[in-house]
Amino acid sequence: MAEAKTQANDVSVEGFIAAVEPPVKRDDARILLRLFEKVTGEKPRMWGGSIIGFGEYRTIYASGRDVHWMRAGFSPRKAKHSLYMMGGYCDDLAASEREEALTRLGKHKTGKSCIYINKLSDIDLEVLEEMIAKDWAAMNRIYPE
Repeated sequence: MAEAKTQANDVSVEGFIAAVEPPVKRDDARILLRLFEKVTGEKPRMWGGSIIGFGEYRTIYASGRDVHWMRAGFSPRKAKHSLYMMGGYCDDLAASEREEALTRLGKHKTGKSCIYINKLSDIDLEVLEEMIAKDWAAMNRIYPE
Protein backbone atom coordinates (compact mmCIF):
# COMPACT_ATOMS: atom_id res chain seq x y z
CA MET A 1 0.00 0.00 0.00
CA ALA A 2 1.32 3.46 -0.91
CA GLU A 3 2.43 5.89 1.78
CA ALA A 4 0.40 9.06 2.23
CA LYS A 5 2.01 12.11 0.61
CA THR A 6 1.51 14.26 3.71
CA GLN A 7 3.84 12.99 6.44
CA ALA A 8 4.99 14.42 9.77
CA ASN A 9 8.42 16.04 9.50
CA ASP A 10 10.91 18.15 11.44
CA VAL A 11 10.44 21.45 9.58
CA SER A 12 10.30 24.36 12.05
CA VAL A 13 6.71 25.34 12.89
CA GLU A 14 7.86 28.83 13.94
CA GLY A 15 9.86 29.20 10.72
CA PHE A 16 6.85 28.17 8.67
CA ILE A 17 4.54 30.63 10.46
CA ALA A 18 7.09 33.44 10.07
CA ALA A 19 6.81 33.06 6.30
CA VAL A 20 2.98 33.02 6.13
CA GLU A 21 1.55 35.81 3.97
CA PRO A 22 -0.30 38.11 4.27
CA PRO A 23 0.67 39.38 7.76
CA VAL A 24 -2.91 39.10 9.07
CA LYS A 25 -2.86 35.35 8.28
CA ARG A 26 0.49 35.09 10.08
CA ASP A 27 -0.97 36.79 13.16
CA ASP A 28 -4.01 34.50 13.04
CA ALA A 29 -1.71 31.48 12.71
CA ARG A 30 0.12 32.46 15.89
CA ILE A 31 -3.20 32.75 17.74
CA LEU A 32 -4.31 29.34 16.41
CA LEU A 33 -0.96 27.84 17.41
CA ARG A 34 -1.33 29.03 21.01
CA LEU A 35 -4.97 27.88 21.13
CA PHE A 36 -4.26 24.37 19.84
CA GLU A 37 -1.23 24.04 22.16
CA LYS A 38 -3.32 25.15 25.15
CA VAL A 39 -6.19 22.75 24.44
CA THR A 40 -4.22 19.69 23.32
CA GLY A 41 -1.18 20.04 25.59
CA GLU A 42 0.87 18.79 22.61
CA LYS A 43 3.84 20.29 20.83
CA PRO A 44 3.10 21.24 17.23
CA ARG A 45 4.67 19.39 14.33
CA MET A 46 4.64 20.12 10.61
CA TRP A 47 2.78 17.67 8.38
CA GLY A 48 3.82 18.08 4.79
CA GLY A 49 4.76 21.60 3.81
CA SER A 50 1.80 23.57 5.15
CA ILE A 51 -0.11 21.80 7.95
CA ILE A 52 0.60 22.25 11.65
CA GLY A 53 -0.53 19.16 13.51
CA PHE A 54 -0.95 18.09 17.12
CA GLY A 55 -0.70 14.49 18.25
CA GLU A 56 -1.11 11.57 15.89
CA TYR A 57 -2.99 8.31 15.49
CA ARG A 58 -3.03 5.20 13.33
CA THR A 59 -5.99 3.29 12.03
CA ILE A 60 -6.80 0.83 9.28
CA TYR A 61 -9.90 1.53 7.22
CA ALA A 62 -12.23 -1.29 6.14
CA SER A 63 -10.59 -1.02 2.70
CA GLY A 64 -7.29 -2.07 4.30
CA ARG A 65 -5.75 1.38 3.97
CA ASP A 66 -3.35 2.10 6.87
CA VAL A 67 -3.66 5.74 7.96
CA HIS A 68 -1.16 7.68 10.08
CA TRP A 69 -2.42 11.22 10.66
CA MET A 70 -2.57 14.07 13.16
CA ARG A 71 -5.32 14.18 15.80
CA ALA A 72 -5.94 17.90 15.20
CA GLY A 73 -4.31 20.74 13.33
CA PHE A 74 -4.57 23.71 11.04
CA SER A 75 -3.12 25.23 7.91
CA PRO A 76 -2.94 29.01 7.51
CA ARG A 77 -3.69 29.23 3.81
CA LYS A 78 -3.80 32.49 1.87
CA ALA A 79 -7.55 32.38 1.19
CA LYS A 80 -8.84 30.55 4.27
CA HIS A 81 -7.52 28.85 7.38
CA SER A 82 -8.16 25.10 7.23
CA LEU A 83 -8.84 23.58 10.66
CA TYR A 84 -8.46 19.81 10.80
CA MET A 85 -10.92 18.42 13.37
CA MET A 86 -10.60 14.65 13.09
CA GLY A 87 -12.92 13.69 15.97
CA GLY A 88 -15.98 14.88 14.08
CA TYR A 89 -14.81 12.90 11.06
CA CYS A 90 -14.15 9.68 12.99
CA ASP A 91 -17.08 9.65 15.42
CA ASP A 92 -20.83 10.28 14.99
CA LEU A 93 -21.28 11.68 18.52
CA ALA A 94 -18.43 14.17 18.02
CA ALA A 95 -19.88 15.09 14.63
CA SER A 96 -23.30 15.90 16.12
CA GLU A 97 -21.70 17.98 18.91
CA ARG A 98 -19.66 19.81 16.29
CA GLU A 99 -22.79 20.61 14.26
CA GLU A 100 -24.35 22.30 17.28
CA ALA A 101 -21.19 24.31 17.99
CA LEU A 102 -20.92 25.39 14.36
CA THR A 103 -24.21 27.26 14.75
CA ARG A 104 -22.46 29.44 17.35
CA LEU A 105 -19.01 29.69 15.75
CA GLY A 106 -19.52 32.49 13.26
CA LYS A 107 -18.70 32.75 9.56
CA HIS A 108 -17.22 29.46 8.24
CA LYS A 109 -17.55 26.68 5.70
CA THR A 110 -17.08 22.96 6.26
CA GLY A 111 -15.66 19.93 4.50
CA LYS A 112 -15.47 16.28 5.60
CA SER A 113 -12.92 16.80 8.35
CA CYS A 114 -12.17 20.50 7.94
CA ILE A 115 -13.60 23.82 8.97
CA TYR A 116 -12.63 26.74 6.74
CA ILE A 117 -12.38 30.24 8.20
CA ASN A 118 -11.43 33.39 6.30
CA LYS A 119 -10.07 35.22 9.34
CA LEU A 120 -10.28 34.72 13.09
CA SER A 121 -12.15 37.99 13.56
CA ASP A 122 -15.09 36.27 11.77
CA ILE A 123 -15.55 33.71 14.57
CA ASP A 124 -16.00 33.31 18.31
CA LEU A 125 -12.66 32.00 19.62
CA GLU A 126 -14.27 30.66 22.81
CA VAL A 127 -16.56 28.46 20.70
CA LEU A 128 -13.56 27.32 18.65
CA GLU A 129 -11.68 26.44 21.84
CA GLU A 130 -14.69 24.41 23.03
CA MET A 131 -14.84 22.63 19.66
CA ILE A 132 -11.14 21.75 19.70
CA ALA A 133 -11.44 20.41 23.26
CA LYS A 134 -14.47 18.21 22.46
CA ASP A 135 -12.87 17.00 19.25
CA TRP A 136 -9.59 16.21 21.06
CA ALA A 137 -11.48 14.28 23.75
CA ALA A 138 -13.30 12.28 21.06
CA MET A 139 -10.00 11.37 19.37
CA ASN A 140 -8.52 10.28 22.71
CA ARG A 141 -11.60 8.13 23.38
CA ILE A 142 -11.59 6.54 19.92
CA TYR A 143 -7.81 6.14 19.62
CA PRO A 144 -6.36 5.87 23.12
CA GLU A 145 -2.60 6.20 23.15
